[in-house]
Amino acid sequence: MYNLNDKIVFVTGGATGIGATVVKLFLEEGAKHVTITDVNVNAGKQLEKELETKFKGRVKFVKCDVRNDEELFDIYKTIIHDHGFIDVVINNAGIMNDSPDVYRTALNVNINALITNTLKARELMRTDRSGRGGIIMNISSIAALIQNPVLPVYCATKSAVLQFSICIGAQENYEKTGVKVMTMCFGPTDTSLLSKEKMKPFDEELTDELYDSINLFPLQSANSAATGLIEACKRGDSGSVWLVINNKPVEDITPVVKKAYGLLTSLVI
Repeated sequence: MYNLNDKIVFVTGGATGIGATVVKLFLEEGAKHVTITDVNVNAGKQLEKELETKFKGRVKFVKCDVRNDEELFDIYKTIIHDHGFIDVVINNAGIMNDSPDVYRTALNVNINALITNTLKARELMRTDRSGRGGIIMNISSIAALIQNPVLPVYCATKSAVLQFSICIGAQENYEKTGVKVMTMCFGPTDTSLLSKEKMKPFDEELTDELYDSINLFPLQSANSAATGLIEACKRGDSGSVWLVINNKPVEDITPVVKKAYGLLTSLVI
């Protein structure tokens, strides 16, 4: 069981929704300090102000577009300067918008920035290079486990997160570095990510079909999703895959995912 008390934590996309709730729960678990980053400056500053009243000196918001390596790496410089190390990174920033004018941004945020942030965190954490180990939790989705014809880009990005995290989190990589990389798959969650302003299909004519497909699943609360993430951080092995959906307790679905990939592997080996 991984103890979150006294840990140095970094959460991307942490100003609102699941991310903001995750930040609060880490602080309640006794995290020594949590750095929050987001492009939503007003929400980020408001969250920092709100949390400062209860967790004084233990939380800091920094504006950052995770696609910008310089901004992202400067945050790590500050964390290492202020605290000496980093223990937990939650790659939560994400976009669910397949529209023609936004999908490239979604690709860069959901895949490229997540990979860059994982590699940077892993480099700083690894025990064979003066780090003290730690956890990187990459946020995927049930979109990686199902097929949705109206959100092909989003499904592709979250499938990429799943594969990347499983592979880099493989046991042989963990044994070398002491860094766990895990995957969290959230079911539909009651946050602004599912709003009509943010969630778009690749073809406007499919808007109704998109919302119909989402409505097939009961919405869970952000607190339920975030609680599941915290529990997975405590219990998970490197390379593991976790699912939290419909306000149910988080579930380790690694055996099912391994079986699925095993069936596919049998076709080519």
